[in-house]
Amino acid sequence: MIPVKEALALIAQWTPRLKIIETDLMDGIDMVLAKDVYSPLNMPPFRQSAMDGYAIKWSNKENYKIIGESKAGDNRQFQLNEGEAVRIFTGAMVPKNADTVVIQEHVEEASERIRIKKMPAKGANIREEGEQILKGVKVLEKGSQVNEASIGLLAGLGLKQIKIFKPPEIGLMVTGNELQQLDEPLAPGKIYESNSLMLKVALKRNNFPKVKFYQAKDNAKETARLIKEALANNDVLLISGGISVGKYDFVQQALLSNGVKEIFYKVNQKPGKPLWFGTKGEKRIFALPGNPASSLICFYLYVLPELMRQKGWTPGLNTGRGKLDKSLKNNTGKSLFLVAQVAGGAVHILDEQNSANLLGFTRANALVHIPENMSRVKENETIEYLDLDYN
Repeated sequence: MIPVKEALALIAQWTPRLKIIETDLMDGIDMVLAKDVYSPLNMPPFRQSAMDGYAIKWSNKENYKIIGESKAGDNRQFQLNEGEAVRIFTGAMVPKNADTVVIQEHVEEASERIRIKKMPAKGANIREEGEQILKGVKVLEKGSQVNEASIGLLAGLGLKQIKIFKPPEIGLMVTGNELQQLDEPLAPGKIYESNSLMLKVALKRNNFPKVKFYQAKDNAKETARLIKEALANNDVLLISGGISVGKYDFVQQALLSNGVKEIFYKVNQKPGKPLWFGTKGEKRIFALPGNPASSLICFYLYVLPELMRQKGWTPGLNTGRGKLDKSLKNNTGKSLFLVAQVAGGAVHILDEQNSANLLGFTRANALVHIPENMSRVKENETIEYLDLDYN
């Protein structure tokens, strides 16, 4: 059995080399850039009008003759002489020898002529070529998360594909003869299988929506067969249940028989002690406790940071600090993880602290860690917590 800090360090130490793939722009949403992105062109790519109005060669004249019209998307090249103007619209190409756009509100138009009531400064209302972005300039850095704004930016630069860190393919296995699906009446001696739904939602919430599902009975051969299949088709395998040392807990032996190397088994914490972590090549395997609250705590603490690292993200949930509203003791000699409510900087430990029951989690917005070497936390003492109200 190892301390929490050592378990976290070992998992990080065994993070595999990140894989880089090229993907279509729209498929890159919520992914992480694996390469810097440089602009292939100037933005805007030509001199643009910033306003609806009239393009002119600036002078002290008030009256101009309209010789044509330029709207967004037109590519006609006008050549202006002195005293001539082109009706122009926002986003349209400015005539090459025009140097000013007068906004329409400052102009009177009559019989193909205009009179300028208020002359702007020379150069007004024109977006120069490359004014926003110059060709060759870095626009997004490696490690940036791709969002709707970056997709819009890259599409505007004409980029159809980007290089991202490949998200891990995830398998999720549950074990146990007692597990029953939701679409059947509950039979005697059975419980509804809920851990897979809980973990799938936690994965989806953190932008890991694609998960392959496996369910094994308490049978050594079937467990080993399904683990072999899951390892062949996934980068990370999560297993819920079957990792204790009971007569019908076959997961550990099945993993070892499939060539998985055990890195550690059991962490000095409560709840969530029977956590197993191992590797096979670049594949990573987490065997989580079967009790739902324990399983979810281990997911937040150990699995999520590793998945985020493999995707190129900064790992883990956000942390916060607050003052404990009531003193508590830790006489277990273990690290305690307690569901809590945080409001106005005050941390309230909930009563429902049960590894088999998710009721406390449904009311919690924080997960408090009391280290194994801390036997008492005083009222109003500042403590750190994981923020469960992310996204």
